[in-house]
Amino acid sequence: MIESLLDIIKAEGASDLHLSVGRRPCIRVNGELTQLMNQQVLDQTSVLTMLVELVGDARARQVLEHTELDFSYDYTPAGMRFRGSAYIQTGHVAVALRSIDKIKTLAELGLPEVLADFARREQGFFLVVGPVGQGKSTTLAAMIDLINTERKEHIVTIENPIEYIFEEKNSIIEQREVGIDTHSFQSGLESSFRQDVNVIMIGEMRNPETVSTAVTAAETGHLVISTLHTNSASQTIDRIIDLFDGYEETQIRNQLSSSLIGIFSQRLVTSLKGGRVPAYELLINNPAVSNLIREGRTHEIDSVIETSAGEGMVTMNHSLLELIRQGHITLDDAMRHSLNPEGLKRLVS
Repeated sequence: MIESLLDIIKAEGASDLHLSVGRRPCIRVNGELTQLMNQQVLDQTSVLTMLVELVGDARARQVLEHTELDFSYDYTPAGMRFRGSAYIQTGHVAVALRSIDKIKTLAELGLPEVLADFARREQGFFLVVGPVGQGKSTTLAAMIDLINTERKEHIVTIENPIEYIFEEKNSIIEQREVGIDTHSFQSGLESSFRQDVNVIMIGEMRNPETVSTAVTAAETGHLVISTLHTNSASQTIDRIIDLFDGYEETQIRNQLSSSLIGIFSQRLVTSLKGGRVPAYELLINNPAVSNLIREGRTHEIDSVIETSAGEGMVTMNHSLLELIRQGHITLDDAMRHSLNPEGLKRLVS
């Protein structure tokens, strides 16, 4: 039953599939949701049957008992892999599936070459941030695969669930799924210190304990890359610091000011040429940024990004402006995605 819908995802080039009781299946193509009008309206039995096909009886029962489950699924006949989330809404089971494409290079994704420079660093803390569904995991996968291609390292990923499956090239790669291979992000991260690890990829920064351990890992000779659901570089730093109080806040400011190497904030914007293209902001931790973090003046970071283009920093507005020049988006599109529309108007005029 589920396989026929997965075949539709492949045929339509969709990124997502939504299954909910009382509604026809929906797919997302180029950012837009569409109901499959040739499909039947789903009931509880049909959704639960498809969930069992995806995760098995035992894990399907977990959803009914615990109300949510993150999982991954390989659809071998079509050579596809999916990240899934099953949950309860209004007392009924619902499922969201996202297609995971093959691992692409930074160039294939339209991402700046400077990300390769961060991937080539021996140590430091690097974050890819943005709202849900904006390609953060895809960017991390491209960076990890670049390391895998160019260097002989021991790479450990801690994910929930495991998304991209890496094929070992020059590096050793071990992928650990929270809830199956390790109890939590924090426990997986802490144990990696005893595993002769060089590079650590953490699927998401979810609590102060994980953040603190990740920053410590970056300070002690590891390259740590992760994601956070925030809108900008300055907001990311505020979000991290807000997780801590008192002495711990001062400590994390000091640690972050020295261990952070950069923050990449990205959005996927529908292109007039087809598909979606990335718009992004890039913060590079230079002495000015480091001082602002240490002194609690993060509200000034946006100005540093604005005036540091010569060092490689990029504002979201400049990235959107470049997409306009390349014919990917209109000014109206750019205004909708800008975090500072007035600033964008000044750039255009």
